Amino acid sequence: MEIRRPNETEFNEILLHSPKAVSDGTLGEAKPSMEKIKKLVEPLIEKGGYYLIAIEENQLMGWVLAGAATDQFTDKAVGFIYELFVLEEFRGAGISKLLMNSAINELKTAGYSEVRLSAFSGNKAIKLYEDIGFTTRTVSMSKSI
Repeated sequence: MEIRRPNETEFNEILLHSPKAVSDGTLGEAKPSMEKIKKLVEPLIEKGGYYLIAIEENQLMGWVLAGAATDQFTDKAVGFIYELFVLEEFRGAGISKLLMNSAINELKTAGYSEVRLSAFSGNKAIKLYEDIGFTTRTVSMSKSI
């Protein structure tokens, strides 16, 4: 297995799977169209964000979308993991951890001293994030009215 940045064909394949990735990541709350995905991803890519893919024998297995963010209170620049997704048939093989560690290493090399991410409460990936050292920094709450 190789972890690297995608070529154009692989990038387009990621986009095809992205509605499912967002739906899974939001525990089914969001069901975005391809147009919505492009509106979410294009600004991130334009600002230097990038995908890293896990691929083996030309088979896309998963990806992580990483880049920069700015703390809304302190204006501190931080690395940010925007998306992590592994195709269902490849889950349970440690690919998520490899992708996360690769992204973290790239962000560290780029000069960031901190990496952040957001996840929906109840997302199974939270256990992975905790296992690799992420801790809860803020809590976002909601109430249906």
